[in-house]
Amino acid sequence: MDSAFLLTLLLPVAVVSHMLELPRSVLFKVGDRNELRCSMLSCPEKVKFVWTALEDKPIFATPKTGDKETVLIFDNVMKNHANAIMCRATCGKETKELITEVKVYSFPRNPVLSGYDHLIMGKENVLSCEVSSVYPSEYLDVEWIYENRVVYSTSGDFEKDAVSIPYTITPSSEDDGKAITCRASLNIEGVPPEEKTKETSRHIKVLSAPHNVNVSGETAVSLGSSLTLTCKAEGNPKPAFTWTALKPDGQSVELGKQRDLFVHNVSLSDAGTYQCNVSNVLGNQIVNVSVDVQAPPVETHIVASPQSSLKEGDSVTIFCKSSGVPVTRVVLSKRVDGVDSELKAKEGAETSVTLDSVKLSDTGMFVCEAFNEYGSQRTTLNLHVEAHLLEVELQPNDTIVSDRGSSLVFSCLASGCPHPKFSWKNLLNMPIHRQPKTDGFLSQLLFDPVEVEDEGTYLCEVTCGSIKKSKQTEVKVFSFATSPIVKSTGPSLTGEMMKLTCTIRDVFPVNLFQILWIDGEREIWREESQSFSSGSTDLTSVYSFQVDTEDQDKHITCKVLLDMYGVPPSQVVKTASTTLSIHYPPRATRIIASPLTKLKEGEPVSFSCLSDSFPVGRMVLSRVVDGIQTELKTIDGVETSFTLPSVMLDDAGIYVCEAFNIYGNHSDSVEITVKAPPRNTTVEIFPSTNVQEGQNITICCRSVSFPPPAVVLSKLDSETNIYSLDGVFILMNLTPNDTGLYQVNVTNDLGYETEVFNINVIEKRLDSPLGWTDFLTLAIFLGGAAALLGLVLYVWRERKKGFYDLTKGII
Repeated sequence: MDSAFLLTLLLPVAVVSHMLELPRSVLFKVGDRNELRCSMLSCPEKVKFVWTALEDKPIFATPKTGDKETVLIFDNVMKNHANAIMCRATCGKETKELITEVKVYSFPRNPVLSGYDHLIMGKENVLSCEVSSVYPSEYLDVEWIYENRVVYSTSGDFEKDAVSIPYTITPSSEDDGKAITCRASLNIEGVPPEEKTKETSRHIKVLSAPHNVNVSGETAVSLGSSLTLTCKAEGNPKPAFTWTALKPDGQSVELGKQRDLFVHNVSLSDAGTYQCNVSNVLGNQIVNVSVDVQAPPVETHIVASPQSSLKEGDSVTIFCKSSGVPVTRVVLSKRVDGVDSELKAKEGAETSVTLDSVKLSDTGMFVCEAFNEYGSQRTTLNLHVEAHLLEVELQPNDTIVSDRGSSLVFSCLASGCPHPKFSWKNLLNMPIHRQPKTDGFLSQLLFDPVEVEDEGTYLCEVTCGSIKKSKQTEVKVFSFATSPIVKSTGPSLTGEMMKLTCTIRDVFPVNLFQILWIDGEREIWREESQSFSSGSTDLTSVYSFQVDTEDQDKHITCKVLLDMYGVPPSQVVKTASTTLSIHYPPRATRIIASPLTKLKEGEPVSFSCLSDSFPVGRMVLSRVVDGIQTELKTIDGVETSFTLPSVMLDDAGIYVCEAFNIYGNHSDSVEITVKAPPRNTTVEIFPSTNVQEGQNITICCRSVSFPPPAVVLSKLDSETNIYSLDGVFILMNLTPNDTGLYQVNVTNDLGYETEVFNINVIEKRLDSPLGWTDFLTLAIFLGGAAALLGLVLYVWRERKKGFYDLTKGII
């Protein structure tokens, strides 16, 4: 039941189904205007159409839709219009779809040929056939057709719309003008037959350099006739012709630019080589042709080599030659007494005769005569033979002064003689130990090296036939190769004798040498050699003198002179020097106190100790106090120093610099004084500050100072001042009025110091008899005087030490 019902439903639908019309494929030509139609004509109502590109690109066409039909308009077909396009049509509830393939082709032009109009004969040439704007190129077939046969073909898979197909051809001259065709076919179904195949034909043009060149015409012409030469050749482009005459001197003369060469009234100068140069843009070819001018012999010459004026014994060759025209025979003769005497005859154009050693009798006339079938020509030569004028030259020709061991060459040159004979001699009849070397006109005597035995006079004698000539020169040899050597007996002590020895090795001649001893610029000794020697020897001079300290480091020169004329200036004098070494004990010893020898306490002082001695020894710097010497500094050398950064009174005294070496000693001293203002002043009163009337008092003042101070004693309530140089005051026969305060003022130029004390005088009882106290007072007075004397001596001593101590007094 269900199946019957379904069948009932489907039958009406099948009856009302509509047909959609669309071509399965279309082929459009690029550049044309085309339309693609899709229609559903059986639909009773308006159909809805939709165009869809099935490839991944737009349709690139304009749709135009009606009620039952739609049209895609392609205004200008292009390659990108190739596509698969679906047309969907809806009629009511019914929708149908059809797909069509849009194909595009392009083949608008005939092939273009290139390279056909300039093919080079005999070489590979490439022709090109270009097919442009073709699409799709994979359906393109290309053929090269020559002489009605396919000579090359290729097809498909070019993958570009412009295709260039080459063809290689090696043309010959027969290929010129023949046609060659390039045929292209686009094998796509649907392309109209008239557009399916296109071809282009062109005529080949074969180019060639000139070839098959030849020259025609008579090349042997008689003197005075005409000459005609014709040059022929093949080539494309048409070749040009140039005629050139090649001269014997190598130059060329252009005669014309025509195929034919004409020369009228031929002369002998027209004989020679003619050149035809055939050329075009591809090259050139040259053909030479030789032209002979037939005539009797001309330019017949007879020549003597090296010359026609000869010396006896010379060698000469006489040449007979004819060069103007072909010659069949030449004859060389000498005329003797008016008759030609044949010396030599030869078939050809030249002959010669050599006289190895001419004589005076060879002087005369020689005749050269040339023959050919057209006639003969003769010419003569006068040969003159003279006797030799021998000349001899010897170099060097002056007296030669040569250094032993150097090289010396005597060159003896002979002129005016072809075969000179040389001999060398020593005028002292001594054998010559050197082997001369002779070559032609030159003979050389080589001394290498020159020895003392080579000294002498040498003679070069040259013989030429019966003539002999000679030259001589003298050789003087000297030997002065090394500088002198000066030796001494060694260091000498002042006052001793020193011996200097100057030795010159291997000198010659000994008697011409002088030896000078020079002190600076002053000549102090000259010695001339009086000995003679036949060979080199050593020369020695001894100079002895007494040395002094002033001779230390003197430069004594031994100057050796060679008093020989001709010796080069650089070898006349040689010198050697030595520096004297003199030993002596210390001297000029000095000690210097800086900045001063008189100082103030607290100031610095430096002592510089200098001396001169050789060899250098030891220096000692010391101080002497009360006859006792204290060493301050010792050093090995000739100079030392010592510094007191802040002097005290105790540093005053004598300082001694003493230098020692193995030969003795020497010293110098300097005394310094140190100044200081008074200080540590003390006053002592003897016997006491309390005394009886009529007694005496001794006041002793002690102070540390230098220079010695001035000491002033004054009573404070009185204007009276008492001065003392030694600080001791004696007050005698005191009275009660002397009781009071007293002041001692100690002063020098650097300062002062004061001390105040009290004296008490006790009044004496009247008319009292002398007692033991009176005797005691007298004893005290005498003791005080003795103490005062001792004090003065003490102060005198202390002055020398730089301070004063006035504490010791007398009563």
